Amino acid sequence: MTTESRVLTVGSLRVAVVRKPIKNLHLGVYPPDGRVRVAAPLLVSDAAVRVAVISKLRWIKRQQAAFEGQERESDREMVNGESHYFLGWRYRLDVMETQGPGRIVVRNRRILELHTRSGWGARQRERLLHQWYREQLRELVPPLIEKWQVALGVEAAGWGIKKMKTRWGSCNATARRIWLNLELAKKPPQCLEYLIVHELVHLLVRNHDDRFHALMDRHLPRWRLARRTLNAAPLAHETWEY
Repeated sequence: MTTESRVLTVGSLRVAVVRKPIKNLHLGVYPPDGRVRVAAPLLVSDAAVRVAVISKLRWIKRQQAAFEGQERESDREMVNGESHYFLGWRYRLDVMETQGPGRIVVRNRRILELHTRSGWGARQRERLLHQWYREQLRELVPPLIEKWQVALGVEAAGWGIKKMKTRWGSCNATARRIWLNLELAKKPPQCLEYLIVHELVHLLVRNHDDRFHALMDRHLPRWRLARRTLNAAPLAHETWEY
């Protein structure tokens, strides 16, 4: 796919513009800091992009203000007493040294026990937690994929989990492959289901047009609530869309 990327200045805004072989222009404002991004057809001029951005300035400012006021996780030091999230629940981290392999144990929806080797630093402990998050998602995702493939009459060629800095999920409609952000392990279960449905619907409709919204409304009537819940949940400390 041919793409062209550049940055335009519109008043005080810096706007990332990506031109692709698409039919319609799409404008988004993304957490954590309200970054503005425009996906535009290849032949759309800079002037037309600026007009589109200016026409949405009030909406852009509202989105940026919402992100600015959103709760954020503090920098992760991976020490006793820190708060960490799993499936929308807040847990207290207890770090425990062990002679065996590192592992995570959940206690009563209140405590995450992080069993680590002696001498492990913050990054090694964090890698263990991220590995555990990935393992949990690999158990949670397959039944949801199977359920919604049947409901929607689609079939993905594959799916994967990875850390993404700017998106909760993505769909390569040509390859029929979807990706889910590792951060979803921290969010409520309805958010994970919403993202899976969202990406699978993209196998039927590539853009967020009226048909896309109609399919979401038909199959997951409360999807907007799930989206609001997702975007209202605490953001990860790292810079990391919908």
